Amino acid sequence: MASTTNPRPSILRSRALHLALAGILAAVLLYYSLRGIDWPQVWVTLSHAELKFILVWLVIVTLSLFLRALRWRVLLSAEGPVSVSTAFWATSAGYFGNNFLPFRAGEVVRTLMISIRTGMSKSFVLTTALSERIFDAITLVGIAAIVLLTLPIKPGWFSHAATPFAIIGLGGVLAIVLLPKLEPLWEAILRKLPLPHLLSEKLIAIMLQVLTGIRAFHDARRLAIFLAFTGVIWTCDSITAVIGMYALGMNIGLAVAFLLITGLALGSALPSTPGYVGIYQFVAVSVLVPFGFSKTAAIAYIVLFQGLQFANTAFWGVLALTRNKGVSLTGVSPVTRPT
Repeated sequence: MASTTNPRPSILRSRALHLALAGILAAVLLYYSLRGIDWPQVWVTLSHAELKFILVWLVIVTLSLFLRALRWRVLLSAEGPVSVSTAFWATSAGYFGNNFLPFRAGEVVRTLMISIRTGMSKSFVLTTALSERIFDAITLVGIAAIVLLTLPIKPGWFSHAATPFAIIGLGGVLAIVLLPKLEPLWEAILRKLPLPHLLSEKLIAIMLQVLTGIRAFHDARRLAIFLAFTGVIWTCDSITAVIGMYALGMNIGLAVAFLLITGLALGSALPSTPGYVGIYQFVAVSVLVPFGFSKTAAIAYIVLFQGLQFANTAFWGVLALTRNKGVSLTGVSPVTRPT
């Protein structure tokens, strides 16, 4: 007799635990980051932000979003053609979702949008999205290592975090290289498991789609294009950090900007509240203060950064969801749910 156990309560408990951990972490990091802040001075600094630099920031961030869509399209092309507009709107909706939903659920949103538009397997599309994140982490670890070698001052937590991040990055590289080569082994393991035949075949089909997504990196030309896009994207993001500082009348070198962007990106992988509240404040203070910025200046900058990021992702994300009415931030609408 088939089991009638409902997995939903355990899923809800897992999500509740994640949100509780994210809330506790945000509270602790905010307490550390906001102690001694001169809030009137934060307001004065923000009120004098120069509009011309903010406009340039928005243009470059939008360009970076577009480049991310083109980069993802390179991986998706391993399974079939995807139009630039489809990739861009899916990417926009995904980043919007990541800013408002827990568990980085924006990855699921953009996966659904591509799958609905192209008919590609959701397992394949999601694998390319997650593999993209792994490569970003590897790239950022490399950037942080190089930057730390060139700077006389090294934020403490970066020095301690470099080794575990490098190990995780190496593990990600090995997984991408080796997992597809061991396809017969994974299939044999799944077939030997004491599972119903239909479930076993379903799992094997999903596994094959996942490995196809990982194999997108095994084509030399595709990998070279992907890496080129990655370098340009993170350079653009670091330039936005410099421009954001200019907007507030402050100056920051490109090397420190790389370090700041790396910290923000790696920090976003932690359990977090929507908008990465707490994590971003901690990163800004811990990276900028050792280089001569006050905590008040660091908080003023990150408030501007988060506000602009919120506005930019909301603008493009809402447009994306409006154009793709079959998908919302909570999944696929009942009308267009694929079979």
